[in-house]
Amino acid sequence: MIELKGIGKKFEDVTALADVSGQIHEGNVFGLVGTNGAGKSTCLRMMAGVLAPDTGEVLVDGKNVYQDPEIRKEVFFIADDPYYFPNATPGDMMKYYAIYYNCYDEQRFHEMVKKFGLEEGRRIRTFSKGMKKQLAVILGICANTKYLLCDETFDGLDPVMRQAVKSIFAAEMINRDFTPVIASHNLRELEDICDHVGLLHRGGMLLSREVEELKSNLHRIQCAVDETQKERLLAALQVVKMEQRGSLLTLTVRGEEQAVMECIHQVQPVFAELIPLTLEEIFVSETEVAGYDVKDLLF
Repeated sequence: MIELKGIGKKFEDVTALADVSGQIHEGNVFGLVGTNGAGKSTCLRMMAGVLAPDTGEVLVDGKNVYQDPEIRKEVFFIADDPYYFPNATPGDMMKYYAIYYNCYDEQRFHEMVKKFGLEEGRRIRTFSKGMKKQLAVILGICANTKYLLCDETFDGLDPVMRQAVKSIFAAEMINRDFTPVIASHNLRELEDICDHVGLLHRGGMLLSREVEELKSNLHRIQCAVDETQKERLLAALQVVKMEQRGSLLTLTVRGEEQAVMECIHQVQPVFAELIPLTLEEIFVSETEVAGYDVKDLLF
């Protein structure tokens, strides 16, 4: 488990993170989302032990990751813009990482590079952005670390490669003790893979929830009810947001799906339909409830 205990970080007069706390449990895919400049990259670097927090501490399996070089071997960090040695080839980078990570799977590296269509002896500086991202994922997977920290990993990958990487992550979680942490500004990229999502905003953790909990507790309903029954319906539901166009009500409500639909049917609606919410729409609703202007937060 990765534990963030009140971590804070400043760069001169800029506060990157302020008193961020949270837990990332083993065997989950954790999505870290937020706008550019929200502190995602800084947070990942502190989880990897690359940066020391100014305040608080980051524990990986109960050990301070910045102070303990051995526990850092359980973490592999993929930066948004992966660094490669000048004139290095994929094979050169594999040999470098194999020195540090004791369980590096060199045979698997050769196999994956071939499957991804990358040339092992070609200079990485001649690779496209997407090819460099693919190589970074391969290097990270083959390190066989318990935790893989990914900063905007899917940015630059085509749709086929995005699905391929997600499939690799899923297979790793089935076959070994593996926990990926994926930072992104795009919730749509994370919706079909993450078990838990945390939202960073202005250096703080605004929200951290299980995805299934978020989806099961917030619903959008479209219904047409008699005007005399409208107030009764609104009083019976925990309404987060309401829009009305003529006789059609669009409600975002909190609560269990069955209980919500029972309340609606009690007022005998002319029409009622449950519309699934995307993860993006759920976060928009939650942040609006928290009093933030969503236009300043996401997307």
